[in-house]
Amino acid sequence: MNMQTGGLVLTPGETAVVEDAIRHPASSVGEISRRTGFTQSHVSASVSRLRRQGLIETAADPADGRRTRVRVADEALTAVSRRAARRIDDIVRRAVDGPDRARRALDLLDELADLLLASTGEPGAPGHRRR
Repeated sequence: MNMQTGGLVLTPGETAVVEDAIRHPASSVGEISRRTGFTQSHVSASVSRLRRQGLIETAADPADGRRTRVRVADEALTAVSRRAARRIDDIVRRAVDGPDRARRALDLLDELADLLLASTGEPGAPGHRRR
């Protein structure tokens, strides 16, 4: 699965690095490596590519200048937040023929979300409702 942001396509590894940087701002490359399971060299290369694309910003750790801290650039974070805030209901209604079928599709998506959340132990499962 690729993450797309206005025509920009990221590799699964880059997507994982961006997602980790969103969840854990100001992390070191080593910390991202441990959480994602990627080698430190892979995370470093991904961070470098993402920085050139303007998605990631890096800075030296003030406590240890040898360590690099990683964060998602404000513009990229705004774009991700804007995309995440879109309601799926309208998209499904436009894609599915008829209100009954759209309602059924939305109910099935809610059921799938409940099942996935329950299997991961995430808070809000089951019974969460996005609508």
